[in-house]
Amino acid sequence: MTQSLQSLVEQQVEQLSQLSSLLEQELHLISTRDAESLMSLLKEKELTLEAIGETDNRIDPLYRDAKQNDALTDDVEQGIDKAKVLLEDCQYRTEINQKAVEQGQLRLTHLRNLMLEVRAKESLTYDKSGKPKGTGLGPGVSA
Repeated sequence: MTQSLQSLVEQQVEQLSQLSSLLEQELHLISTRDAESLMSLLKEKELTLEAIGETDNRIDPLYRDAKQNDALTDDVEQGIDKAKVLLEDCQYRTEINQKAVEQGQLRLTHLRNLMLEVRAKESLTYDKSGKPKGTGLGPGVSA
């Protein structure tokens, strides 16, 4: 049983390392705005997260049983500590990626607003006194 727990913990550490690597790649793809590659990476990340969840569900009863019976080895405890550190790293990287996406969305909103301002200025006309005046006719309005 302890050997099985040990191998599952090692598997979990490998999966968390893979997730950390995927999160690093994700940040790069977010910054380069490579949507196609980002979508395929997100699918891979989803599969990795599912595998981590499955492994975690398999570890939990074995860990609880070993802890109750005082059968936890140093290797298992070290592996779990390493997995916790990797998990914290993944959470940190996820926060960074989330902020990068938010910043990208803010830039897009700003750009959209600038384009609307330019369009509004282009549609201005001037009245007899020389003051700017909107055309008053919007899309779908016929004269």
